[in-house]
Amino acid sequence: MHIPAFKDIEAAHLRINKYIHKTPVLTSNSVNQIVKSDLYFKCENFQKAGAFKYRGATNAVLSLSEEKANKGVATHSSGNFAAALALAAKTRNIKCYIVMPENAIPVKVNAVQGYGAEITYCEPTLESREQTLNKLVNENGAVFIHSYNCFDVICGQGTAVKELIEEISGLQYLLVPVGGGGILSGSAIAAKAMNPRITVIGVEPANADDAYRSFKSGKLIPSVNPNTIADGLLTSLGDLTFEIIKNNVNDIITVKEESIIEAMRIIWERMKIIVEPSSAVTLAAVIENRNIFENKKLGLVLTGGNVDLENLPFT
Repeated sequence: MHIPAFKDIEAAHLRINKYIHKTPVLTSNSVNQIVKSDLYFKCENFQKAGAFKYRGATNAVLSLSEEKANKGVATHSSGNFAAALALAAKTRNIKCYIVMPENAIPVKVNAVQGYGAEITYCEPTLESREQTLNKLVNENGAVFIHSYNCFDVICGQGTAVKELIEEISGLQYLLVPVGGGGILSGSAIAAKAMNPRITVIGVEPANADDAYRSFKSGKLIPSVNPNTIADGLLTSLGDLTFEIIKNNVNDIITVKEESIIEAMRIIWERMKIIVEPSSAVTLAAVIENRNIFENKKLGLVLTGGNVDLENLPFT
């Protein structure tokens, strides 16, 4: 298993730097007063394609040889990575094939179509997604880019926290959402290399707690029928991301659905920025664990802002 090192994240940053946004780090006095902590939000909701996943997708696409790139790229994704890979492929002017479940959120389907990818729909099961993708790859010879369990993707995702720690020194905690583990893996490698004393914590919904259970047991436990508003965190960890998380992450904690909605609303109302529920889990963790984080300096990754405005949880 090829585990990324910090030098690989540095190389990825050089590779993708002119294609990505260097997203802002925002603070809010009113949010700080609510939780009695010093919070620094890395706003990947302002990233191209609306989420951090553009970093990893771009690094993966730019790392391909000309011969492989000419055959195009393919993945299965319900949303954010699909859009990210579609845009990254468009940037390199290569074909992109996306397998999406029939129940994918319309705003995310529209984004993928807008970037020019070819969408094939499938049943909303992992088995159907993988079978449909394998058929596409066999027919077209496209390169499969995994949305998170992929060396080049993880290296790209780690560049967000590299930027955060370059900008904000002395962070005591780093809180990162965890679904498949791509952003948490890359973030943990970068954070520990740049600030060895930092405590890295993954956050996931209690209703989709496979990463928590895997981390606590030391065995990879897949997600079964997760049911959470944080639709970007439904995926199970991969073998590569789990290995990195075991060795670089201090803890994984879970949060309630009510806390995710409360945190999302606070960010919208107090900071005037749009984040999706998956982003809000980090603030939800601070809200639920004020005794741990009180008077501490925290970095929080806001992973994306692709929201279905027709189905907001607090209207």
